[in-house]
Amino acid sequence: MLSAFILSQGRLIQVPIESAADLARPEVFWVDLVDPSDAERDLVESVFRYELPEDEDLEDIEESARCYVDHAGLHLNSYFLHQDSEGAANVTVSFLLNRGRLLTMRQEELAVFRLFRLRARVQPGFVENAEDVLLGIYAVAVEYDADVLEGVYTRLESVSARVLKGSDALNDEGMAETVSDIAQQEDINGKVRLDLMDTRRSLSFLLRSRSLNHEQETDLREILRDLESLNNHTAFLFDKINFLMDAVMGLINLAQSKIIKIFSIAAVVFLPPTVIASTYGMNFQVMPELGWTLGYPFAIGLMILSGIAPYWFFKRKGWL
Repeated sequence: MLSAFILSQGRLIQVPIESAADLARPEVFWVDLVDPSDAERDLVESVFRYELPEDEDLEDIEESARCYVDHAGLHLNSYFLHQDSEGAANVTVSFLLNRGRLLTMRQEELAVFRLFRLRARVQPGFVENAEDVLLGIYAVAVEYDADVLEGVYTRLESVSARVLKGSDALNDEGMAETVSDIAQQEDINGKVRLDLMDTRRSLSFLLRSRSLNHEQETDLREILRDLESLNNHTAFLFDKINFLMDAVMGLINLAQSKIIKIFSIAAVVFLPPTVIASTYGMNFQVMPELGWTLGYPFAIGLMILSGIAPYWFFKRKGWL
């Protein structure tokens, strides 16, 4: 999908693009590509005189490949968080800023971009140029990450209530579900942390590039401060996740110990009766109880007594 935007009465307005002339209009200051087709790529390359990067190029993690300046302009490749029914993922967005025009390209439609377009469309003066669009997208991305972290904390609070209160729901199935919930929140928190670290790297490079005016640099530094606070919050969430995982694993170990304890008690209780039963099953020729009328009840009673005695002894010692 190819979208182009202009400013009308201080609001961001999308305009139709049917030819290269429409895209080359001087008032078009932001061009946005989402999983572009070959025809859309050719159209943009002919206007911008720039070869769009391939998908594998966007995933390069080296700083020199993600943030650089060349003849085409200033390039930033940054991770943005993407959530759907299948979970969370980091999607790379490519930015090209050159001569007052911004080109963005990505493979997925992101909530951050939808929210930014909505704000810029309903709030006059929200953006004034391509640099404002770039900073605005990053600012909304940081807000989105903060909302995601709040969701992670809320979910962990629910898990914490189940674990620390010893809920009856923590049976075998409940424990497996709890471990899965904790692992899922750890995965989301890790992806948010990676997103924040990569965004900070991109914004630091943008600040060093001297491409912004004084007011925009002030806004950028404010975004960097928000990033730092969110990074600290992700560290706190990692500590909480580790604590909850240790607590759940402890409960699982306790449940396993109870099962082993039952088998151990059963083995101790039934060992003496088994010895007595084995003794009377040897059929010795000389065994007075064999000719005794009460011999069978005597053996049964002795077996019961030998089973109760170790249980009573362990109970008195407080070992059970």
